Amino acid sequence: MKQLVAFDLDGTLAESKQPLEAEMAEALADLLGVAHVAVISGGDWPQFDKQVASRLPPRADVSRLWLMPTTGTKLYTHDSGAWAPVYAELFEPEQKRRILEAFDASLAATGFVPQEVWGERIEDRGSQITFSALGQEAPIHAKEIWDPDFAKRKIIQADLRTRLPGLSINMGGATSIDITREGVDKGYGLKKLAAASGMPLDAMLFIGDAIFPGGNDYPAKEIGLDTVRVRDPQETLAVIAAIVACQKVA
Repeated sequence: MKQLVAFDLDGTLAESKQPLEAEMAEALADLLGVAHVAVISGGDWPQFDKQVASRLPPRADVSRLWLMPTTGTKLYTHDSGAWAPVYAELFEPEQKRRILEAFDASLAATGFVPQEVWGERIEDRGSQITFSALGQEAPIHAKEIWDPDFAKRKIIQADLRTRLPGLSINMGGATSIDITREGVDKGYGLKKLAAASGMPLDAMLFIGDAIFPGGNDYPAKEIGLDTVRVRDPQETLAVIAAIVACQKVA
């Protein structure tokens, strides 16, 4: 029996940057009835609030919910009727300047400049700098066709790694690249969660759509967690239903 089930967000619980569908919100409420739940992703807290926290039904036991923005460099829990940060690990101003300059140089060098962009392409999330190739407000259909096989971002990622030694550079979401301090990935975040929650890694299960070498969910597997790779939120619903049934029997 697992004490905690951890999830990626975009592509796993919801479509990219979209709120949980009602069926998923109800499924998570069911799961919170039998286990702790964590959500870890590259988005910052406002995105988590929009996509997850504000979408759950009143019956959901949010005292068992651990929300981990910016790849786990922030942790939020629900206490005394409100969501509040447990910790936040932030970049220094000089580090931010280096990262922003490297993004500009890398995009010029690799030549991946889309014809149309929706909103800002680079977002400062405090503990993480995120590049969204088509912009922060890009529609889902445009995101799905820009880099479905990760090929474009792998080239940008490789170039950035030559410019930013000592930082962690990982692909996230449908079109994004996340930059955090060295060693920060979902494995790092889940280890932080184990320390904060008192639940060991072997008591956790991780579910995500990018559990493959180079995918931003793969570090969960590398640190030894049991994992389930899903194709999309619909498959996640089936996995949650199976877990709830098994936990109830146990």
